[in-house]
Amino acid sequence: MSTAPENATAGFLVWRLSMKWRVAVDRAVAPLGMTHAQYSLMASLYGMSRSGTRPNQRQLADHTGLEPLYVSKLARALETSGLIARTRDPDDPRAIQLSLTEQGHDVTKHAVKAVQALLDQLLEPLGGQDSPRTSRFTRELATLLDAPLDPVPLDRTTKNEKEQS
Repeated sequence: MSTAPENATAGFLVWRLSMKWRVAVDRAVAPLGMTHAQYSLMASLYGMSRSGTRPNQRQLADHTGLEPLYVSKLARALETSGLIARTRDPDDPRAIQLSLTEQGHDVTKHAVKAVQALLDQLLEPLGGQDSPRTSRFTRELATLLDAPLDPVPLDRTTKNEKEQS
């Protein structure tokens, strides 16, 4: 049985699901001394480094969807904790490259396992991570993420409301 209101909008359901996920990940990675945002940054670094990429802060911000200023703040805190290294980008002296330290790599491996177990739980109602239904759901989410969203001017929303009246 769903706990969502009967006439819930897609936006409301996306919000609720994202909040449910954020809270679950926060709880799962807390024993490792991490937050969901820190996990997102470190897991992304982990994945990118496995593919041979050493991103700068801007590239990591683009990858995670986090604001560049927030990535910078998180990176400084994680550097202080000994989990990541920040160095100048040799291709752009204004940019800072990020990489996991050995300790950061170990912590991230444990965090990824914990979050994968959560993902198994979340996707079980759709048939699990490898099900066709989950594959379709993932493609739909990617489509929504790829759709540009520009702020709608207030006068335009007011005009649309008047036209619908």
